[in-house]
Amino acid sequence: MPDDDTQTPTLNRGSAARTSPELRAQRLPGAGEAPAPWLLRLIAVGLVLAALNLRPAITSLGALLEEVREGLNMSGSVAGVLTSVPPLCFAVFGVMAPRLARRFGAGAVVCAGMAAIAAGLVVRPYIGSTAGFLAASALALMGIAVSNILMPVIVKHWFPDRVGTMTGLYSMALALGTALAAAITVPVTGALGGDWQTGLVVWAVLAAVAVLPWIVLVRDRTPAPGRPAPAAATASEAPALRITRSRTAWGLACFFGLQATAAYITMGWMPQIFRDAGVSAGTAGLLLAVTMAMGVPLAFVIPRVASRLKQQGPIVVVLGLCGLIGYAGLYLAPAAGAWAWALLLGVANCAFPLALTMIGMRARSGAGVVRLSAFAQSTGYLLSIPGPLLVGVLYQHSGGWGLPIALMAGLMIPQMVAGILAGRDRTIEDEC
Repeated sequence: MPDDDTQTPTLNRGSAARTSPELRAQRLPGAGEAPAPWLLRLIAVGLVLAALNLRPAITSLGALLEEVREGLNMSGSVAGVLTSVPPLCFAVFGVMAPRLARRFGAGAVVCAGMAAIAAGLVVRPYIGSTAGFLAASALALMGIAVSNILMPVIVKHWFPDRVGTMTGLYSMALALGTALAAAITVPVTGALGGDWQTGLVVWAVLAAVAVLPWIVLVRDRTPAPGRPAPAAATASEAPALRITRSRTAWGLACFFGLQATAAYITMGWMPQIFRDAGVSAGTAGLLLAVTMAMGVPLAFVIPRVASRLKQQGPIVVVLGLCGLIGYAGLYLAPAAGAWAWALLLGVANCAFPLALTMIGMRARSGAGVVRLSAFAQSTGYLLSIPGPLLVGVLYQHSGGWGLPIALMAGLMIPQMVAGILAGRDRTIEDEC
């Protein structure tokens, strides 16, 4: 399984003189010295806490979308805009993350990202207008975007010999946070008096706690002790690849964008689909939690299987068929088979770790992986923006979920085609 860290540029190689005194005290002058064990444990805790905060801002809103729409007098089209904000923020702000990390250090950027999440989640329920709600959501999502991009960099930076273990740890925490927010937001809201504003703002507490471990790394800009800068650091020095000439790169970008479209439609609208079918709000949140929780075990299994195959097309097809069956179930019997459809769509949404795995396999060099990752993810997130918005428009103007679900199912076909193209046994260096 390719390391997740290959998908983001590395930290700036600043001088040791710019490191905080606390961190310098933990490192001996020799290049081979490792940081203190307590510091590594603190960073591991920070990774887990940060990962727990990378999705609750999205899935907690999905669980209470109907209440938010009523509270802010929000139309279905505007709600569609709201569900399109996450991929837009990921595309726009994610591009800024490597530059910010080079200037301030990855630890400082993640610390600021957690603070931005907390601030956005505190402000948005009480700002009193749709525009303000969107702006505060964008602030929280900006923090998520930069933190999401830099997590693999920090893993490689501090745990070069345990990349797989630490990546699995924070991936599990990310899936757990996603599922937890979907499952308990409605019950917590009821326990706190039934006010949707309180139900959303409670997640700011978790983000505020996540700031604390990263304060230690606010001024750290040095390379990881005892190891040279990784290959990603030399990406800017490598001969430029005309990546837009690669069919594989475009296939990966389209595959990434279409799976992201499905994921954000699911997170933003699936609870509402079940609620409109007669399922209670609490159960609808649990169903979304089941869908998201499928990513915990499959995020380990799918990349391992994919890395052993020369072509990943068969996995793409299996995931796509699960999605098609799930959408067909939502169309024909949304309430009767709700748990089955939630499970199938959870499997289909595991195209995300498959896309990351293929990014690592479709380039031979570290510089190539960085370029491919930047192209596929930024282009993919931009492609995913219209999907949730279009679902909201179709829902509002058709008065039901027939057309939106048909759109979701229809998008599975090009996703499978793009995934098969991206999964062929070739590299972008060969094509460029």
